[in-house]
Amino acid sequence: MLILVRHGRTGGNAAGQLQGRIDNPLDEVGRRQAEQVAAAIGHVDHVISSPLLRARQTAAMFDGALTIDDRWIELDYGELDGQPLADVPREVWATWRTDPHFAPAGGETMHALDARVRSAATEALEMARTGTVVVVSHVSPIKAAIAWALGGDVSMSWRCHLDQASVSRITPGPSGPVLKTFNETLYR
Repeated sequence: MLILVRHGRTGGNAAGQLQGRIDNPLDEVGRRQAEQVAAAIGHVDHVISSPLLRARQTAAMFDGALTIDDRWIELDYGELDGQPLADVPREVWATWRTDPHFAPAGGETMHALDARVRSAATEALEMARTGTVVVVSHVSPIKAAIAWALGGDVSMSWRCHLDQASVSRITPGPSGPVLKTFNETLYR
């Protein structure tokens, strides 16, 4: 089983900010979320984490062998990092939703994110054939992995919502990945 876990809450999440590559730690709520999710999932064989602190802190709650994989890092929002979501101009959101090759100044395209996540997800799913693998990442990479599992493109990510510390499960099937659950919240 491949289990995708979005990191627990940070102060940036609580403030409604695009965090991107900003390296915020978990806040108190996020630490509780991470502890509860890890306890609910139980033993895992391997944990793969984004290199960002909030993901590593969440990953540390699990008992499996830990690997840091840069391909699971959050989308680089460039000059929009740290901006409140509400302050991003409507035309930027509209362009982002319709053009996977769009990137904010200094940022990354959804197309580039999709390419790196697909290769990482393919490897993680192969590992999941023989054990339970948890990947701790961020909203955009996890949504890209869900689109990959469903055989769609990254534009699908605009049509789904992921809560902090949520869990999505993918299993290897005879014809590729199979999405078993999406956006489970296992914490109180």
